[in-house]
Amino acid sequence: MRTPLRPLTRRGLLRGALGSAALLATAGATAGCGTEGAQQTEAGCVSEDLSGAERKLTFSNWPQYLDVDESDASKRPSLDGFVASTGIQVTYTEDINDNNEFFGKVQNQLAACQGIGRDVIVLTDWMSARMIRLGWIQKLDPARIPNVAANLLPSLLDRSFDPQNRISIPWQSGLAGLAYHGGVTREIRTVDELLTRPDLKGRVTALAEMRDTIGLLLQSNGHDPANFTPAQFDDALAKLKRAVDSGQIRRFTGNDYAPELAKGDIAACLGWSGDIIQLAAENEKIRFVAPDSGVILYSDNMMVPNKATHRANAEALIDYYYQPAVAAKVAAYVNYICPVRGAQAEMEKIDPKLAANPLIFPDDALLARSKVFMTLDEKQEKEYEGKFQQVIGA
Repeated sequence: MRTPLRPLTRRGLLRGALGSAALLATAGATAGCGTEGAQQTEAGCVSEDLSGAERKLTFSNWPQYLDVDESDASKRPSLDGFVASTGIQVTYTEDINDNNEFFGKVQNQLAACQGIGRDVIVLTDWMSARMIRLGWIQKLDPARIPNVAANLLPSLLDRSFDPQNRISIPWQSGLAGLAYHGGVTREIRTVDELLTRPDLKGRVTALAEMRDTIGLLLQSNGHDPANFTPAQFDDALAKLKRAVDSGQIRRFTGNDYAPELAKGDIAACLGWSGDIIQLAAENEKIRFVAPDSGVILYSDNMMVPNKATHRANAEALIDYYYQPAVAAKVAAYVNYICPVRGAQAEMEKIDPKLAANPLIFPDDALLARSKVFMTLDEKQEKEYEGKFQQVIGA
């Protein structure tokens, strides 16, 4: 078994690399980058596939997001298995530290229909949606990814930015919800409790990720974060502002809330399931709560960018990771929601306790209360992020 809490988790790196305020400022700046001149079309930016002649690919991922042999950190059992079974050599790099930062690194090449030296990249839903909107991602051949068709969780089918599951395939998923430290406060069950309960005043943090915080508040107001109006967004934002102005919320965070929650320096927060699993392994008094109003489901997605020259090899990799036994190996290490049906039974052979964890293998009732945040167009993205930044003081 790996150590329960790593210094940097994948979700923490989403905000932790440069600090919340800096990254939110970057988000505002890059939200307007999707200009017409940057857009590509499938017909106008044709990619050549050299997979038949070149048995190789380059795979870019986030740090700490793939299983590692605990006795030899140079070995990655699942990836080594892919190489052994296919003969396809993989250059694996952990060079994605933040969605916006990565976008800035590759946008000029992709906007000009040039290669970025990567065959598979892994990005979060909203950034995946932006790149798809810009026409920068290749479509996949369904015939080459039968395991995906057979085993992708139903809750991750037909997402608004990729309704036919032809462009982005979930690598891992997670939930945004509530968390509390039972050693310093009583149970918390609702978002409204977090934002108004007097005994929690000044002992609460919320997430600097707009889609997660506003998504949870939309649900608490009885609105659908997958399909909401500008007025409903403003209502959720007004609720958040009241909690900020009253002093209820101490600050907005990436996953740097985790050590504060572990020590009891904060009593409760909006947090991410992967972090809480790791904290709870050390202290069972730390709990993740899925409020009855619902939770936000997010995914980090495998995609093949334009001008990647090994699409078929990439499709073989994607399909390999949708084998339940392989997916279970990854889930046992990273502890996020496994998007592959059948992996839970395989996890029983690895770690029965993890197999029973609803934050890795949610039941149907929890998934029914899970929503993916609405896909935003360029104008909405800029407007909503700007409003959110004003409220949280970024």
